[in-house]
Amino acid sequence: MLIHRMRLKDDMAVLDINSGAVHLVDETAYDILGIYDGENDKEVKEALKGRYEKSAIEEALSELHELKKKGLLFSEPLDVPETFSETPVLKSLCLHVAHDCNLRCCYCFAGTGDFGGARKLMDKATAEKAVEFAIKGSRRRHNLELDLFGGEPIMNFPVVEHIVRYVRKMEKETGKNIKLTLTTNGTLLTDENIKFLNDNRVMLVLSLDGKKETHDAMRTFKGGKGSFDAAVRGFKKVIESREGKNYYLRGTYTHFNTRFTDDILAMAEVGKEISMEPVVAPGEKYELTEDDMPVIFGEYERLAAIYLKKRREGDAFDFFHFNVALDNGPCVAKRLAGCGAGHEYFAITPEGDIYPCHQFVGREKYKMGTLNTGIVRQDLVKMFCCAHILTKEECRGCWARFFCSGGCHANADLVNGDIKKPYGYGCRLQKKRLECAIVVQAVLMAEAAEGNDMRPSINNFTYEK
Repeated sequence: MLIHRMRLKDDMAVLDINSGAVHLVDETAYDILGIYDGENDKEVKEALKGRYEKSAIEEALSELHELKKKGLLFSEPLDVPETFSETPVLKSLCLHVAHDCNLRCCYCFAGTGDFGGARKLMDKATAEKAVEFAIKGSRRRHNLELDLFGGEPIMNFPVVEHIVRYVRKMEKETGKNIKLTLTTNGTLLTDENIKFLNDNRVMLVLSLDGKKETHDAMRTFKGGKGSFDAAVRGFKKVIESREGKNYYLRGTYTHFNTRFTDDILAMAEVGKEISMEPVVAPGEKYELTEDDMPVIFGEYERLAAIYLKKRREGDAFDFFHFNVALDNGPCVAKRLAGCGAGHEYFAITPEGDIYPCHQFVGREKYKMGTLNTGIVRQDLVKMFCCAHILTKEECRGCWARFFCSGGCHANADLVNGDIKKPYGYGCRLQKKRLECAIVVQAVLMAEAAEGNDMRPSINNFTYEK
């Protein structure tokens, strides 16, 4: 497969998979590309005879030939490495500051915060060792990311403060640029801790599932009371205090709210930076089903149309999953292996145990070592290094492989017991979401080009990556 066609109502696009070029096309070119393989002009003309004027078909074919000559259509496969470095460079670390939480969310992959073990908070000594582990593992890399995670990390805010201060101290000593992110349910945010997080440039991921009834059905306090009011009170305060920057509202949709566009629009009343992910919950009553799939597909199309409409009306919100990079995308390594779990990205538990990522914590066969021993399971490092789109059978011929990078290893292991066998349901949702995202971005770029009096090629627009 060398190209992939996408359609969002009246907007049609084609992706050249290997080059990453995206072309907005009209109906004629769209139908031609359902037949055309780069060589078979005669077959195309015969198949579409009577549907389109001969001259229109020939004109479109001529433009397609030109794109092929430029390497922007039916391009050759990328020249990529089979494996990554034997000694990976660490780029990101997740510090489990708290294996405890003040909420009891129904779908929590972390077992309501304890990750299947004892409820425990990270101490300052372990936190310092984790920061040092990250800095040493990053070697000459200038940029490094540290995520402060839980459970609910604000339950251990004295250690959060200590980590942040220690990181800023180590930045000065090492010359590193260390980005800090903290994920919170928002119910423990106060004026004091908000000021500290703002003053120290800590990016926030704020957990919100949409409308009050949706959120409260899944995200409750220990006694069963919904957490929406307390969460939104904290979120509005922190978003206003940082002038609408450096945060994301992050939600989850389940079998009970597959019409999630309304939830996203409700989130946009709280803040404009939004992310919404499907739940992965095999065997649970809120698990997404096969019957949900067409509803979800329709919701992504509905969301895309509303997203474009609101941007045109000056009432834009940002949906994280529509932000695909058509202009300056990830490097080859990122496109092959995604997050780098298990070789470039690790998670540290409160006890100082090392796992491939935050979602693997508690799956004992994936424990890779401790902060005292370092990584001792080099076999696991090698396994994760080699688990990329070139080694996953289902990924090799998939049109979306350079955008999704093979999907989530943790979900693959949870559902299939094999990190090299992608979670199929998730793949289908991801591809639909990507189709909408690519068309949305191409349309926005085309509209921007027209506003600047630029003359896009092939009927409407061509973006060269």
